[in-house]
Amino acid sequence: MSKTRRNHAPQFKAKVALEALAGEKTIHEIAARHQVHPSQVTQWRRQLIDQAATVFGKPADKAQGQDREALLAKIGELTVQNDFFARVLGK
Repeated sequence: MSKTRRNHAPQFKAKVALEALAGEKTIHEIAARHQVHPSQVTQWRRQLIDQAATVFGKPADKAQGQDREALLAKIGELTVQNDFFARVLGK
């Protein structure tokens, strides 16, 4: 008998992690209620705590730089195409 691995939606993970973070019920009670393993609840709770600052922080400069470079490359490409078609239609 093989077990299939379940994939949970991010919304479900956040809901379970917030419930665990609230501390109103034990980890085991939360896990039983949502039919997941207690260690999974603990892991999601830890991820929420560790990554909570990124929600309110600035985006990484590296990601912004890559996005900016991609946009500038696209602008250059479109400018070249625009110039080409202007020359072809202008003749």
